Amino acid sequence: MKKRSTQGHRQFQLSMLAYGNSYYIERISELEKVLAKKPRSLEINMIGAGEIPADTAMLIRSVLIQRSPRTRLVTNARSSLQGGSVLVWLLGDSRIIRDDARLFFRRADLPEDDGEKSSDDWKDNDSEIDPEEGDYARMLELINEFLPVKELTGRLIEVPVLRQFGLIENEKADHFLATVFARKQETKELFNRSEEKRIQRKTEVSRKRESRK
Repeated sequence: MKKRSTQGHRQFQLSMLAYGNSYYIERISELEKVLAKKPRSLEINMIGAGEIPADTAMLIRSVLIQRSPRTRLVTNARSSLQGGSVLVWLLGDSRIIRDDARLFFRRADLPEDDGEKSSDDWKDNDSEIDPEEGDYARMLELINEFLPVKELTGRLIEVPVLRQFGLIENEKADHFLATVFARKQETKELFNRSEEKRIQRKTEVSRKRESRK
């Protein structure tokens, strides 16, 4: 028998740091734990002036795409995003971004293809590919599934452009989140009323016992 999720809407903060490998390792581990509980929705709040490294962004992607089909992912950019942070934000089923925030990704610094190379090139090659740049290039390929990388590389991408590509639907996302929080509030109110009635009944029973003495 399949277990149904008992989790409602969950929030998860992801900070963009200039140097934060240990931080990201820890947060990815926490993200896997949250997703393992199969919440009905998960909102990732992205904030900070740094940048998620390309390899880390692709690792986060691998975790997110394995989530339960029942879990709806909302990515909320509370700061401008660059590099790998852009890819993580694009992975949301619904995307929210601050009105004055922007996206940016640079061109990958890869050596140009010089044509056929001899079999002895491995001995002395001045055009070696930096593994990190190779990761960045792969990440741009993934971003290209959402945005035309060739046209937008090196540009500051603002909210109107994101709307043109249908990447943000703030009204729908806001409505979704409002519905989630409304249901959560209703559940809390029902619990409070039930608890008040229980306490009231307990008090009445105690009073009757006292009056019989």
